[in-house]
Amino acid sequence: MKKNHLLKILSLIVVLGLLLSACSSSTGGNGSKKKSEPGKPAVDTSKFPMQVKNDKTEVQDGTLTYALLSNTPFEGTLDYAFYTGQPDSEVLQFFSEPLFWSNSDYEFTNDGPASYTLSDDNKTFTVKIKDNVNWSDGKPVTAEDYKYSFQVIGSPDYTGVRYGDDLIQSIVGMKEYHAGKAKDISGIKIIDEKTISFTFTKPSPALITGFWPYAMPKHYLGDIPIKDLAKSDKIHKTPIGFGPFKIKKIVPGESVEYVRNDDYYAGKPKLKSIILKVVNPKVVLQSLKKGEVDIASFPADQYPAAKNAKAFQFVGKTALSYSYIGFKLGHWDAKKGENVMDNPKFADKKLRQAMAYAIDFKSIGEKIYNGLKFPATGLIPPSFATWYDKDSNPATFDPEKAKKLLDEAGYKDKDGDGLREDPKGNKFHINFLAMSGSETAEPLAKFYIQSWKNVGLDVSLVDGRLAEFNSFYKMVEEDDPKVDIFAAGWNTGTDVDPYGLYGKNVPFNYVHFVSDKNDQLLEDGHSEAAFDKEYRKKVYNEWQTYMNDEMPLIPGLFSYSLTAVNNRVKDYSLDPVKGNTIWRDVTVTSDTPDAE
Repeated sequence: MKKNHLLKILSLIVVLGLLLSACSSSTGGNGSKKKSEPGKPAVDTSKFPMQVKNDKTEVQDGTLTYALLSNTPFEGTLDYAFYTGQPDSEVLQFFSEPLFWSNSDYEFTNDGPASYTLSDDNKTFTVKIKDNVNWSDGKPVTAEDYKYSFQVIGSPDYTGVRYGDDLIQSIVGMKEYHAGKAKDISGIKIIDEKTISFTFTKPSPALITGFWPYAMPKHYLGDIPIKDLAKSDKIHKTPIGFGPFKIKKIVPGESVEYVRNDDYYAGKPKLKSIILKVVNPKVVLQSLKKGEVDIASFPADQYPAAKNAKAFQFVGKTALSYSYIGFKLGHWDAKKGENVMDNPKFADKKLRQAMAYAIDFKSIGEKIYNGLKFPATGLIPPSFATWYDKDSNPATFDPEKAKKLLDEAGYKDKDGDGLREDPKGNKFHINFLAMSGSETAEPLAKFYIQSWKNVGLDVSLVDGRLAEFNSFYKMVEEDDPKVDIFAAGWNTGTDVDPYGLYGKNVPFNYVHFVSDKNDQLLEDGHSEAAFDKEYRKKVYNEWQTYMNDEMPLIPGLFSYSLTAVNNRVKDYSLDPVKGNTIWRDVTVTSDTPDAE
C-alpha cells in the first residue's frame, strides 16, 4: 500500500466562495445543481482516453522529461521494502519493478520477469524467475534475491512497515523468524538458482493479486546490517534494479537522470534517457505549456485553465485511491506489533459520524475539482469494479443529522458560546492536522474547520498551520499527541484486500481502529472460502457498510485521475495491461517538445 498526496486544490477565490456558500447552508445534499451517480465523476470522462494519440514516426534515442508533482522534495528511500511516500514510488517506477506482470483485473500473469504456479491446496506458491532477468549491474536476479527481501522484511531488525502484510505473516515459519526464535524462514525453499517456493499456513485469494512481488539484490545489499539498510547510500544514492532504465545521477530530493538499460529482459527501451524532476503543482500548467516537462499528473482543480491547451493532451482513468479524514483512536504498540484503540476522545462513533455528516464533499468535488473528484462512498474505490459497493450506507452531507447525533452523544452547548462541550461539561477542542500543497490548501482546511463549527464543534489546525508532506506523515506515523484528526489519502495499490491498511497488526492502520468484527471480516475476505468471488464480494460489501457505520475515518473523495502528456510522446498508456511495459515502449516523435 502506498501513501498518496493530499488534496491538490484550485484557487483561493473558488475555495473561499465554496466556504461562504457552505457556511450559509443549513440543509444537506444540495450544494450543486449537477447530478452525479454515486461512485462516478459528475463530468463526461469519455473524452479522456487511456492512451495518447500520436501516429507520427518516432525518433531514435529520444529523451523525455517526467514531472514528479510535489511541493516538497522526495525523500529518496528507493527500495520497495522501505519507501512510504508516493513521491518515492514515482522515482522507483523507472528502474525497479515487480517480478509479476498483471492483467486488467490486477491479477498476476506468467508473462513478466517471473512465472508462478499454485498448488492444488492453494497453500504453496512456486516462482520461477526467467533466465534473462538481470540486475542493472549485470548480475542475475536469483531465487536468493527474492528470498532475501522476505528475510529483510521479516527480520526483527527491519525498520520499515511491510511486515504488517497478512500474506507475509502467514508464510510458514515467518512469525518465528520475526520473533527471533528461528534463523531462517522454514516455509521458503530455494529449489534452484531461479526457482523458489513459499508455503503458507492458510490459502488466500489475495495471493495472486497482493503477494509481495519485489526482489532485493542480496549481492549488493547483503553486507549492510538490516537495521541500517533504510538509511544506506546504496538505497538513497546508488540503488539498482532490473527495470527498463538505470539511475545515472540523483540530485537528492530534486531530480533523477535515468539512462536506458540495454539489457532489459523485456527488450531494449526506445528512449535513451528520462529526466525526472520535482515540479510544484502551482507551476505545472506553465511547465507543460512551455514544453519543460512531457508527462505530469495533472491537478483536477486546474483543468478549466488547461482544457484548451495546444501543446499537450490528457489521458485519464478512475484512480486506485481515495482521500479521507482519520481519527486518532489509539496508538501503535511497536513492541507487540499491533494497534491499540485506547483514546477515549473519539470513542463514541456518533461523534465520528456527526463529523462526517457535517462536510459537503459533493460540492468540494464539483466546485473545486470540476467534477473530476466525487464523494467517496466507502473505503474500496470504484476502480475495483467487482468489489466496489456504492450502496454501503455512506454518510452524505446533512448538518441537521450531525447536530442530532451530537445531541444524542451528549455534546451540547452548555455555556451559550455556540460551541459544544463534552458529555461531562468540559470544553471540547479538536486538533486537526492538514497538509500544505498549494495556495488553496489552507482555505480548504478552513472550510473543513468551518463545516464542523457549523454544527458546534471547536476545531483548529495543529500548531496553527499546515504541515509539509514529510513532517505531516512523521507526525501521523509517530502518533504525535498534538494530532486528534488528520486529512490524508491512500493509493490502494492493485490489491483490493484492505487488510494492509486496516488490520490489527499493520502499521499503516494510522487511525488504530481495532474490533473483533473488523478482524473477522478482513480475515474472511482473504480466507480459503474467499476463492469464491461471490462470497468474497459479500464479505467486502459487509465490510464497507460496517466501516461506514463505525466511521474510524471519514471517506473523502474518489478521483478521476488526469495525466497531461506532450503531443510528441507516443505509446504512453494508463491501461494496466500496457502498463507492464510502458517505459519500454514509450517514445517521442520529435527531439523538441511541443510548446505554446
